[in-house]
Amino acid sequence: MTFEDTLATWLVKQRWFAGKGRTVHDLAVVSDTEIIPGDPGLRHLLVTVSHGATSDCYQLFVGMRARLPSRLRHARIGMHAGLQYYDGLHDSDLTRTLLDAIVANRTVGTLQFCRMPGAEIEAGLDSLVLTGEQSNTSLVFGETAIFKVFRRVTAGPNPDLEVAVALAELGSSHIADPYGWVETKIDGASAVLAILSQYLRAASDGWALAATSVRDLYATEGARAGEVGGDFAGEAERLGAATAQVHRDLAAAFGSSELEPEAIRELAEQMFRRLDLAAAEVPELARYADKVGNAYSSLAKLTDPVPAQRVHGDYHLGQVMRTQTGWVVLDFEGEPATPLALRRARSSPLRDVAGMLRSFDYAARHQLIPHPEAAILAAKATDWVRRNSEAFCAGYAAAGGLDPAQNSVLLRAMLLDKAVYEVIYEARNRPTWLSIPLESIAEL
Repeated sequence: MTFEDTLATWLVKQRWFAGKGRTVHDLAVVSDTEIIPGDPGLRHLLVTVSHGATSDCYQLFVGMRARLPSRLRHARIGMHAGLQYYDGLHDSDLTRTLLDAIVANRTVGTLQFCRMPGAEIEAGLDSLVLTGEQSNTSLVFGETAIFKVFRRVTAGPNPDLEVAVALAELGSSHIADPYGWVETKIDGASAVLAILSQYLRAASDGWALAATSVRDLYATEGARAGEVGGDFAGEAERLGAATAQVHRDLAAAFGSSELEPEAIRELAEQMFRRLDLAAAEVPELARYADKVGNAYSSLAKLTDPVPAQRVHGDYHLGQVMRTQTGWVVLDFEGEPATPLALRRARSSPLRDVAGMLRSFDYAARHQLIPHPEAAILAAKATDWVRRNSEAFCAGYAAAGGLDPAQNSVLLRAMLLDKAVYEVIYEARNRPTWLSIPLESIAEL
């Protein structure tokens, strides 16, 4: 078996591999940079994976040892030329070099390790790989910095780094400070490979906080959402206010404009096209197609311009952290499967509002899927979603965001468009969760 065959066999099994379900026609190593020589050694690879007419570029930090310790066996790629190859990001003996290279603004072959001016970074720290990520791999160095490695890479500006740097320069209190990054050249254009940022050590994940609130509600017989100790509405309101501030900062950093009626009609047409494709793939959606289409038709009839600006683009409870001083927004890269130009394009800020409101719905409904009393608790779920959605929108409007209540036609269309996208996603990836967006569409 060739080295490329070994890589391909391992690559297709990784959670972050985006080509699941597609046949791999070819894998080629297009860049090979030695970072650490010897045993253990570390190489950085860029590999292109062909799926017929399309191809993707992935990066690998490949560790090499004659003997693989038991602590690294889970990361094994395979044997080649008498050496054990493995995912080097799991080896803190190797990853210290990556951190130290950023601290020193070092260049290694085709790789540039860049430090943000004025960033205070401690070198020589051990790392730990975080679990649960879908499209990237993140390492925590000590308790101060997090290193996010983009597994699938593309040439051009990286929205996550671009936005973080711009908002940091504005002094935003709702982002994790960027410390540095790694970049290379692909076809002559810069490509960001990884970002080093402030690690929010004592923060709580927004999804976890919301899920705990829902569990408290379901466990308290006869109580409504506002009557249990784990009521989330106060946090939802503060999150809405923080979101409005981030949107103001994004507009200040990248400018703003308006969607004229013609552009709004085109937006509605795009929604109609997505609906048609989704209904053809998921027959259960067809019964709601007319009602969803009515919401899109109402959007197309708007005659007043709609404010547009840079937005987060993939906004949900898993992208926010509650610190001791307030909410922090993470991961401005947008949906990884969306073309770069669209991720950087201006859109209505209510797109992010819709994303978060849909996330509230998921937080409440996903716990009912295996629940024996799901039918009884469904009303509680609806109550929790309504209460927290209203609180978020109130906080967002009070802090200067585009008032969702005054733009209900636009928000409703965006909520339904997001739910239609979720129908496709769940049908393809989590069929047992398909009921979540379908029931939401029925209610909306």
